[in-house]
Amino acid sequence: MRSKSVRRPGRVAVIGVGIVGASVGWNLSRHGADVVFIDAGQPGEGVTNWSFSWVNASNKTARRSYFDLNVAGMAAHRELAGIIGPDSWWYPSGHLRWADTPAAEAKFLETAELLAAWGYRVERYTGAEVRSRLEPSLTMPDETPVVFYADEAWVHGRHLVGRLVDQALAAGAVIRSGNAVCGIDTGADGGIRAVALADGSRLDVDIVVNAAGPSASQVAGLVARHLPMRREPGVVTRIDCAQVPIHRVMHAPHVEIRPDGGASVVLHSREIDALIDTGEDPGQLARLLHELAHHAVPELGNSRITQTSVVNRPIPADGFPSVGAVPSVPGYYEAVSHSGITLGPVIGRLLASEILSGQRDELLADFRPERFSS
Repeated sequence: MRSKSVRRPGRVAVIGVGIVGASVGWNLSRHGADVVFIDAGQPGEGVTNWSFSWVNASNKTARRSYFDLNVAGMAAHRELAGIIGPDSWWYPSGHLRWADTPAAEAKFLETAELLAAWGYRVERYTGAEVRSRLEPSLTMPDETPVVFYADEAWVHGRHLVGRLVDQALAAGAVIRSGNAVCGIDTGADGGIRAVALADGSRLDVDIVVNAAGPSASQVAGLVARHLPMRREPGVVTRIDCAQVPIHRVMHAPHVEIRPDGGASVVLHSREIDALIDTGEDPGQLARLLHELAHHAVPELGNSRITQTSVVNRPIPADGFPSVGAVPSVPGYYEAVSHSGITLGPVIGRLLASEILSGQRDELLADFRPERFSS
């Protein structure tokens, strides 16, 4: 942001302090804005802590503009690691993908060809080469085709949120955690005037950033704004190992696996997510995830399930982010997106710039909130 184009926007309430809200607030604070973070829980403990936390654009090919935004998100993570330091949160170790059926194999290889044509870095190996060069603990046939996306990464979301919030507080921001927003007051012109909190307090503010994740539609409703959201619950399990046998994110057949720092490994599966609404209890879902992971990485058979959570993903109805100003409510902005781990830093930078300068970035052109009618 050029200093001559930056204006002081008054007091900004950032509602929701996951990776997206923390990134917006950090970017605003470092450019002199008066920021108050508000979260019904604790920073980074919601969906951010229960995301698979994979930084990528290889799974974002439904629309070229969405792919481009995610590529920018990957670059923003690298830039952020250079600014605040990478320790404890940034793990740029790449991503492996393979399959165990001809149909699934053909699908991911077709996607890899498309990505390569779009200039994305794609490397291809056999199962034997992967075990020899990258992940000796995997089990797969020697001739299995494996795609390696070397520029992808994983993030420890809770640690990153903590780092961003701490730096924002040092720059003058304040935080009200464990306190939900229950009302948003507007003036005669429809513009933002204040937020009311569950503890009965009221904060005078000029701008609200709705980064409330799964609760974003409820927050939008406080300004009579209709933000349609999908209901797509997901289950994530953490397991502890005596020694973590893998080094990077991987999409093995039927299960996603990644390290989580220390002795922990994170597991997720879209196939297991599909069982959430069939009445399976979280403990059983965790055991199914553990079994799938054991097939791909036999050493995980001796690991212990430690934590499991089912959360609702923050996905606007059409599957794409809703980021930017809502013209019908002056001072109200949205920062709501699935893939918040990948997109948090770039959304934070672009939205803070829009708030401070009034300039709308073309990267967000397809993802403006006004596409949803009020």
